[in-house]
Amino acid sequence: MNRSDLDRNAYMLRGPLAKRGYVRWYHSFKGMAPGTGNMRTFFVEYLILNPALGSSQPILGQHPYFKRRRMKPSYVMVKAGVFPDENGEDGRQLNAFYPMTSLKVTQSPFTLQTEDCFYSENRIAGFIDVSAAKARHRSLMTDAGCMEWDLEIHKAVSCHTGFIANPFFTAIGALNSFWHGEGIRSFFQGTVSLDGVVYEVIPDQSYGYADKHWGRSFNNPLLRLSSGHIVSGRTGRDLKHSALAVDGCCPKFLCFPLRRRLIIQLTYMGEDFEFHFARPGTLSRCKWKVTETNKRFIWHIMAQNKDAVLKLILSCTKEHLMDLTYENPDGSLTAAPLLGGGCGVGTIELYRRQAGSVQLIDTLSVKDALCEYQSQA
Repeated sequence: MNRSDLDRNAYMLRGPLAKRGYVRWYHSFKGMAPGTGNMRTFFVEYLILNPALGSSQPILGQHPYFKRRRMKPSYVMVKAGVFPDENGEDGRQLNAFYPMTSLKVTQSPFTLQTEDCFYSENRIAGFIDVSAAKARHRSLMTDAGCMEWDLEIHKAVSCHTGFIANPFFTAIGALNSFWHGEGIRSFFQGTVSLDGVVYEVIPDQSYGYADKHWGRSFNNPLLRLSSGHIVSGRTGRDLKHSALAVDGCCPKFLCFPLRRRLIIQLTYMGEDFEFHFARPGTLSRCKWKVTETNKRFIWHIMAQNKDAVLKLILSCTKEHLMDLTYENPDGSLTAAPLLGGGCGVGTIELYRRQAGSVQLIDTLSVKDALCEYQSQA
């Protein structure tokens, strides 16, 4: 449902998750280079791994020294970068690692700060500079480059996943990874500098997104699709208070994995259409498949509940996707690459159930969609 929950968006790696767990606050937005009008999709995220195992230096799970000693990773990582441009070029991810001792966290309001980077609900700021020599170290999982950002955020639309992500289900590990979409439609304002080129981030053109994942390990396989750039087929206009968010999850009963599910929310002109697999009374059902061609990935999704039907076809060309590298809390790297990009396009057909039939509400064009996909390893 479209409900803000700042408590759920706060820091919560305690108990067993402190020794084997992660939390990841993610942001993406578009920026424009003044003078040229060149638009790029940037991302900034703050990741914490196994905080109770930390020390005065980052413990890198891929570093030979720590691997030989079978030490689990423990650090704060800030990952920032830019997805491939319209020509499928110049995508980069820049990683900065900090020891747990450098992390400063405050509550009410919640803030997170390291030596060079800052996070709060309404502002993110930071600086990463990775030399070519440093980027050659595989354990850092990074490209070379320099990025600086200072952005105000207004989170206008939220996706609250209800009781499935409450403290009890988190404690028993009902999911490998939990999700909360505090800002699936967000407005960013400020500047980003990438290798000395300054991009201006304008609220109405930022098409921003902000969410949080946490749990024992990253979902495998992984799927996340979202867009705040939605155009109505009825009017031909951009819809200001509208957003799409799709997140995959891998539920478990005790230690046994169940069938993979999707959590979907479409906010259409302020009205929320939810297709949550675990919400009582919604009778949600969902079918989907992924088609891979020589040039692109295509996601086909049909979801329905007692009130509405949603049909989504979304695609992204392979040249607009880049490999994103993470390690799990146990220090492992997944065999299948995690692909990410910000140039997804597609269509949504939205229907309302009325008197035993379905009536078309609108056919929507989806643009500038965030796509993250990982096939089954």
